[in-house]
Amino acid sequence: MRIARWIRRPRSSATWGGRLEPVVLAVVAALLFPLGAAATVQAPAARAGFDPAAFDFWVDSPIMGPIKSRVLRARDGNTHRVVYALDGMRAPETLSGWEIETGVPAMLADWNINVVMPVGGMSSFYADWNAPSSFFGAAPDAGLSSGSGGLNVLSAGPGKSYRYDWETFLTRDLRNALSERLGFNPNRNGVFGLSMGGSAALTLAAYHPDQFSFAGSMSGFLNISAPGMREAIRIGMIDAGGYNVDSMAPPWGPNWLRMDPFVFAPNLVQNGTRLWIAAGSGSPMDGDIRSAMDVIQGMPLEGLALANTRAFQVRMDTLGGGNVVYSFPAAGIHNWHNWIEEAARMAPDLSANIG
Repeated sequence: MRIARWIRRPRSSATWGGRLEPVVLAVVAALLFPLGAAATVQAPAARAGFDPAAFDFWVDSPIMGPIKSRVLRARDGNTHRVVYALDGMRAPETLSGWEIETGVPAMLADWNINVVMPVGGMSSFYADWNAPSSFFGAAPDAGLSSGSGGLNVLSAGPGKSYRYDWETFLTRDLRNALSERLGFNPNRNGVFGLSMGGSAALTLAAYHPDQFSFAGSMSGFLNISAPGMREAIRIGMIDAGGYNVDSMAPPWGPNWLRMDPFVFAPNLVQNGTRLWIAAGSGSPMDGDIRSAMDVIQGMPLEGLALANTRAFQVRMDTLGGGNVVYSFPAAGIHNWHNWIEEAARMAPDLSANIG
């Protein structure tokens, strides 16, 4: 469906002065309804919720303390085919969004893949942060809420009284524990994620090629040093738990550039990592538009992700990267409906390139 069908001109034209162009809409949406809101957009698919076939797997991080993952074993009982599923920016501390919102983990288990779902990491980008998140050096207040919204810049929560250390946890602590306690293969694993988790999946694969032979990004932001992207991420992280992007990585310093898929793309080509890179068109599928938020948030955000992903595609093409499958469906907004369908398209390629 055309975007114009869903965005109506207001009764008074004094404020807007006419129809907003799609690119402008994407920027406005990124600022008013930021990246952190991505994982909350309603999808028409029924929620899967708690899966009794999965189990809690606790591993200590020297910096972050005990971290829970949810593990769903492959249907055939093998231990050599493993994939990590990464969440979006509002990743809760209870279950992964992939388990809460979808049946994707069960679908992958049917492909005889062991699914590892790290739990938590709100606004973390699954990175090793430069410092605990804080603003103006203020200590977090345990008496304030730790949900979403700008007031949470002073609230307590994960990554505020301590430094996020997610990359090290995923590639050392969790990896080793899965191998030692469950017998899981620590090499030639897969990793994929949505939105924040999409760019993080590529980061993990770029710097840990022995661990990850496959990486998938769905609606990821793969050109984070592009004009305006850092500030969009800043606002998104404030809204998603009150986190400070400057605590994650100083502006355009080595740590920030290290996180940018557009910058580290040569690593992925050199490693020969199999990549699945996807973004929807921003036009809704049937049943996608259930509220005004799906229009003003889900559609433009996917347009922004698509622009980032297309830029990454051009970058990879200039490097001669032939190790990528691109998926640009004609419909799909920034929501679970889109990611559920994309995971089904990705599964055969994931299965063929791990273990």
